[in-house]
Amino acid sequence: MFQPAVPVEKILDGIHSSQYVIPAIQREFIWKPKQIEKLFDSLMRGYPIGAFLFWKVGAEQAANYTFYDFITEYHEKNNPYAKEKTIPSGHGTTAILDGQQRLTALNIGLYGSHAERQPRKWVNNPDAFPKKRLHLNLLDDPEVNEEGTTYDFQFLTEKEAAPRVGEPTNWFLVSDVLKLANSGPAIMAELNQRNLVGEDPFNVLYYLYRAVREVNSINIFLEESQDSNRVLDIFVRVNSGGTTLSFSDLLLSMATNQWKERDAREEVRSLVEELNQVGSGFSFSKDLVLKAGLVLTDVPDIGFQVSNFTQSNMALMENQWSEIRTSLLSAVELLGSFGYSSRTLTADSVAIPIAFYMHQKGFGTSYVTASSSASDRYAIQRWVTRSLMKRGIWGSGLDTLLSRLRQVIRSNEKPEFPLEEIEQTMGSIGKSLKFEDAEVDELLDLEYGKIRTFPVLATVYEGLDLSKSFHEDHIFPSSRFRRKPLLEAGVPLEKINEFRSKVNGLANLQLLPGGPNTEKSATLPSDWLKGPHFTSDAARQQYVLDNDLLQLPESITDFLEFYERRRGALEKRLKLVLGVSH
Repeated sequence: MFQPAVPVEKILDGIHSSQYVIPAIQREFIWKPKQIEKLFDSLMRGYPIGAFLFWKVGAEQAANYTFYDFITEYHEKNNPYAKEKTIPSGHGTTAILDGQQRLTALNIGLYGSHAERQPRKWVNNPDAFPKKRLHLNLLDDPEVNEEGTTYDFQFLTEKEAAPRVGEPTNWFLVSDVLKLANSGPAIMAELNQRNLVGEDPFNVLYYLYRAVREVNSINIFLEESQDSNRVLDIFVRVNSGGTTLSFSDLLLSMATNQWKERDAREEVRSLVEELNQVGSGFSFSKDLVLKAGLVLTDVPDIGFQVSNFTQSNMALMENQWSEIRTSLLSAVELLGSFGYSSRTLTADSVAIPIAFYMHQKGFGTSYVTASSSASDRYAIQRWVTRSLMKRGIWGSGLDTLLSRLRQVIRSNEKPEFPLEEIEQTMGSIGKSLKFEDAEVDELLDLEYGKIRTFPVLATVYEGLDLSKSFHEDHIFPSSRFRRKPLLEAGVPLEKINEFRSKVNGLANLQLLPGGPNTEKSATLPSDWLKGPHFTSDAARQQYVLDNDLLQLPESITDFLEFYERRRGALEKRLKLVLGVSH
């Protein structure tokens, strides 16, 4: 609800009596001296300085989160960040959701100082960060200047503000306006002490007095809801300003402010970079890492909600960070060994249950290659490929799915991946991995470059070492399916469109290592098979059998017959591996 407007002095009194604090979701103070000077100029001129959004935090909520005090003495090197504020047990507080930068600027200008590094001075130079306080020139003519301001506010050192011999003391320390007993005689006495006469100096100081102490320039909306997610949504909306903020950005800020020994933002950022460099490269985000952190620390609720980023939960995440990091890296390395990359992994979240399984079992990176774990890895690979082939598994209801999978893995006492139990649980929440005939037909109609094409090919043509780089390869090269080459090869005109419609179809695709795929280029498959790519005739024949290339035609004119035969072979393989009755 809107509160009665109040003067700047009253709000700053509240800051210094610990009525107001800064929540951990707020960013650090970033305003420069010129911005602070312009804010005070706006106050003096009676301009609005924007509304302020406050949140009345109850005692129960206040106990769960981290808050910060306002900066008064800003020093770019030694004191650039707000200090943590302790809220007494059993007490609530009022947090600033919108207006933190402006209030901090007012606080520095009226109560504190600003020290930033001066140009061309080394950091270790004692004069590199001179302490400056906000002053107002009482002798400056109040008119709009080149910078668009009317009044001459400047941050000055004591030496810079001191008058020259024989000159009046024209630089007034802005904080001294709080010491004036009134806006009449006290101002006159101040001006007389400075040897300043005339109407203009009086008016300048009087307008400053009114702007700070009398004019109700602070307009406040007080949010009283204790629903922290509603409050976070409000914060996102009022602070986006054209740049979209995400819950994960703000929640990461909360984690950063609540971790004690590590920098959460840096840890998450560096882990994302390392994950994305695994194998052929992935495109994981900080959202995945934060979600995995909640899952692996075994907190009851894994939703992206403020209520789940409490001090206790963040302490758990920080304490287990090394293990979380190792488990996530191992899970992604395992996905890389299955042949997945940013192009073929259609749901990043599939990495989280794998990481939790490895976390629970205490597996390290050796699990990815150890021969003793081969059958276990195969079970995981089967589950991954099926879940990526099936529509709707990793979409809506993700938190419910992850929570149920975590429960199954946690309660499993077997030494291996609980594939059967996982699939039963998934079926009970409407995410069955059982396939129907119609779904098989849909998979058979997949095309080159589609997101589910790789897991389908990897499923039906097992035995490939997918840890190496494999490409989706056209068996009959697509470059030969342009209109002119087809006509020249003898394809009837009325068949051209049908040829072209099927060249990218699943039945004309295979997985081929990067090197041989490049060598194959536009070569017809029958010619390529005769080439020096195989160590023996037996190896060549085995390749033909493994990839359903029997009765491979010599000419492209017989492509449609080949396509239908191979589609039939693919259908049999798919139904067999997916457990669909023929």
